[in-house]
Amino acid sequence: MSWFMKSCTLPLVLLCMWQLQEGAQACSCLRMHPQTLICQADVIIKAKVVAEKYEGEYNNTIKYDIDQTMTFKGPERIFHTVYTQSSSARCGRTLTIGTEYFIAGLLNSEGLLRISLCDYVGPWEVVRAGQLSLVQRYMRNCDCDISYCAAFSCDMSNPTGCLFADWLPFDLICTKRRDGSCAWYKAPVLAK
Repeated sequence: MSWFMKSCTLPLVLLCMWQLQEGAQACSCLRMHPQTLICQADVIIKAKVVAEKYEGEYNNTIKYDIDQTMTFKGPERIFHTVYTQSSSARCGRTLTIGTEYFIAGLLNSEGLLRISLCDYVGPWEVVRAGQLSLVQRYMRNCDCDISYCAAFSCDMSNPTGCLFADWLPFDLICTKRRDGSCAWYKAPVLAK
C-alpha cells in the first residue's frame, strides 16, 4: 500500500463513520407545556388539508394546500399553504387530506407557515370548546415563563415562572398574579 493510501485511509474511515452517525440522528423536541408552544407560535389557525405536494431538490419538503377557516393568532391574512419536512426523522409532520386541523406553527423568514413534530398541531375534531378557552387563556399569560423540570426537586428562583413536570396535568395555566409573580391555576374546562 502506498504512503498516500495509508495517509488517507484513517481520515476517510472517520468521515464515513461521521456521515453514518449524522444520517442516523432523528428528530427530538424539547419537552414543553402546551402553553409554551401556543405562546411561541407565530400563527394559530383552523384549516382543512385539501392537497399535498412534495417539493425540493430531493422531495424533502411537503407543501400542504389548506383552506383556512379561523384565525386565533397571527397576521390578518389567509394562509393557503403549510410546509413541513417530508421525513419524521427531520421533524416532519404528516397531515391527512380532507381532515381539519388546529395548527400552531411558525413563520419562516419568507413569511411561509411551517410546522414540525415539535409544534402544537392536532385534528380539529379532538379540540373541544374548553380547549379553545385554554388556548385563549394561554395567550393572555405569555409573560410567564414555564421551565421543564425532569427531576423531582428543581429550584425555581424565577418569580415570573412556573415549573412544569411530567406528573402535572396539561390543563393547568401558568397565570400572572397581581403582584407580578406567576403560579399554576387550574382552569375549568368546558364540555363540547
